[in-house]
Amino acid sequence: MTDLRDLARELDQLRCRAARGTRKVRVSLSDLARRVDLPRSTVHAYVSGKILAPIELLDRIVIALGATPAEQAAWSEAWFRIAKDQHERRQPDPVQTELSAPLAAPDRHGSGLVRWPAPRQLPPVPRGFAGRRDELDQLTAMLETAGVDGTTVISAIAGVGGIGKTWLALHWAHRHLDRFPDGQLFVDLRGFAPNTQPISPIAAVRGFLHALGVEPERIPVDPDAQFGLYRSLLADKRMLILLDNARDTQQLTPLLPASPTCTVLVTSRDQLAGLITAHGAYPLALDVLDERDAHDLLAHRLGQRRLDSEPAAVADLLARCAGLPLALGIMAGRATAHPDSLLADWARELRDAATRLAALDWGDPAASLSAVLSSSYDALSAEQAMVFELLALAPGPDIGLHAAANLTGLPAVQTGLVLRALEEMSLLQQYAPGRYRMHDLIRLHVADQARLARSSSDRDGALRRLVDYYTHTAFTGERLLDPYRPSITLDTPAPGCRPQPLSNETAALKWFEAEHACLLAAQQFAVALGRHGVVWQLAWALNSFHNLQGHLPEQLTVCQHALAAARELADPAGQILAHRRLGSVLTRLGRHGEAMDHLQHALGLAEDTGDLPDQAHTHQVLATAWAQRGQVQQALEHATHAVRLVQSLGDEVWEADTLNAAGWLHARLGRHRQARAQGEGALALFRRHGDRDGEAATLDTLGYIAQQSDRHTEALAYYRQALHLLRDIGDAYHEAETLDRIGHAHAALGNCEDAHRTWQQALQLYQAQHRATEADRIRRQLERQADVTFPTGEGHDP
Repeated sequence: MTDLRDLARELDQLRCRAARGTRKVRVSLSDLARRVDLPRSTVHAYVSGKILAPIELLDRIVIALGATPAEQAAWSEAWFRIAKDQHERRQPDPVQTELSAPLAAPDRHGSGLVRWPAPRQLPPVPRGFAGRRDELDQLTAMLETAGVDGTTVISAIAGVGGIGKTWLALHWAHRHLDRFPDGQLFVDLRGFAPNTQPISPIAAVRGFLHALGVEPERIPVDPDAQFGLYRSLLADKRMLILLDNARDTQQLTPLLPASPTCTVLVTSRDQLAGLITAHGAYPLALDVLDERDAHDLLAHRLGQRRLDSEPAAVADLLARCAGLPLALGIMAGRATAHPDSLLADWARELRDAATRLAALDWGDPAASLSAVLSSSYDALSAEQAMVFELLALAPGPDIGLHAAANLTGLPAVQTGLVLRALEEMSLLQQYAPGRYRMHDLIRLHVADQARLARSSSDRDGALRRLVDYYTHTAFTGERLLDPYRPSITLDTPAPGCRPQPLSNETAALKWFEAEHACLLAAQQFAVALGRHGVVWQLAWALNSFHNLQGHLPEQLTVCQHALAAARELADPAGQILAHRRLGSVLTRLGRHGEAMDHLQHALGLAEDTGDLPDQAHTHQVLATAWAQRGQVQQALEHATHAVRLVQSLGDEVWEADTLNAAGWLHARLGRHRQARAQGEGALALFRRHGDRDGEAATLDTLGYIAQQSDRHTEALAYYRQALHLLRDIGDAYHEAETLDRIGHAHAALGNCEDAHRTWQQALQLYQAQHRATEADRIRRQLERQADVTFPTGEGHDP
């Protein structure tokens, strides 16, 4: 091959000889264009000899056509020879030659270097770049360390496909061109490019050597010698080497310079742990854009005026794209191509999960979210793909290690290894120790793949194991939080389900806090599947946690689902409990009319079935409901009825609970002696059985009784004991009420600073629990003290 026509003729012959599968066929230009991800017209120009393909593209073409490594080397050698001939035939521009700073001196001593300008290989500055201020600052800070310890500065930008790694790298590089006067080298290593193989380090270094002015015949045959020459040419040069879209550390290592004056910027979907560990690279993990920066990206592309004209549609676009720059860029591009279209039309395509991914495919692999995500998905092993697919189907916004092990059916250790591998490939984020989540659009894409790759029996079995894991572990946690509550019988867990053991009350609370959103999602998932028993059981298991933490809206939802499930099961006992729980939570929410309807319905069903325990429980809740409405005498009647029923059942802990409730109501009516007797009797029973919840509630009652009797110092002592227990068991709901009463006791004693500080703490809890009536009352109490300035963030414990 002596000229460009010979090269083209041989290339076309190689195309005709290319094998697909086991049969020799002629590869069409269109097929070749798809393989190398280039326009057909461009490939035709290279194959026909109209223009000389850049060395990187030539490598991609011959690799796509199945050339052996030896053939690739021969093709590269021919390309360098032809490129040199063309270069020597061109007349140099004397002005450009004078202005250009050559990388090397003229070849007078056989050095193999020609007088080429310093390489400026960076692609153009990305349009529409927005945000990333902190990340840009981190990269700049990295640059300031250049050469300090005699090593090359390397920064590794990692993140999922479409997160904007290349945009960030190029934007930063163009802002700092003055720091690299000897040039910038760039190569797309195509580590995760769709429909093509990664660029080999040998092919990449040959391209770099050509850019650095090495004549083809002077390039060593031995690959190690090529890399050595490459590093020698970079010695003492102030250059930037941008290695984009790397597959792994192995692909990168040969391309690292040795000179401390060089800076290397790497982008990859892999976290490149080996590069960080062995070569001291600075890791920079990219997350999604926040709402402000995502809005700015759209504004750069579409104009602020267009955004201002449709604020609701813009908010919808931002929510559905979820901060992913590629998704935002695709939608902005489509809207730009149709300037008269409404943004609401584009937002509507994203609103429906069934059409969302299609809306984010603009017909080009570089502008298709599915194509970008598929290239990461295709790189997974069979086991990794299986785990990834099932994770995408799991209900809930995230998942813990134990839950993932139940979902996949793998041992926990093996599951952890796979999750870590997916995290290293930026497909999962471990946002807290042992908890993983994925981007909404990734989840949508992979869930589609899971429905194609996994049989319905595999999917159903995995999800059944997961939901049963949540149900049985929640049951264990509920028994630890309230061991005196009458138990229920669970359905047998699915084969392979391994509920998580919880050792104590503290462990149960932590588990509920971590899994709360997933438990709600699991119940909703069970509703959709018609697993009515699981729906009812999950509601039962969440009761104590919701009451302790004041999750009233969530409690209302799960109880509504439980009532519907109990009706489907034709279960009277389940309906009684569901009605009673709904009455309780609606009372707390201040919806008294609805609460009474449910409670009366529960009492009627309990009386019809002759169920004395259910009657007693319902009378207790009715007492609370009437007291909340300020009708204390009616409340006391129900409380007294509950005491009599429970005493006939012989349950001392339950008896203590009813005595405490009755004592509280007697105190509300000013009957302090009777109230105190019932409160002290309840406290003794609770302490005898080690019931700390009941003990805390009774101490609070005794404090209230003392306060109503103007014994405020005694009241504070009771309240402080109750507060200590409430905080120890994690009962934030009643902690707020006790703090509220402590504030009143301090105020009565003239301790205005302490009263103010304590009410501030109560206000924060009421607000967190969405208890608007109580929060407003506390604000009014604080306003009445507005003429005195008190410290609010520090001080003694209440």
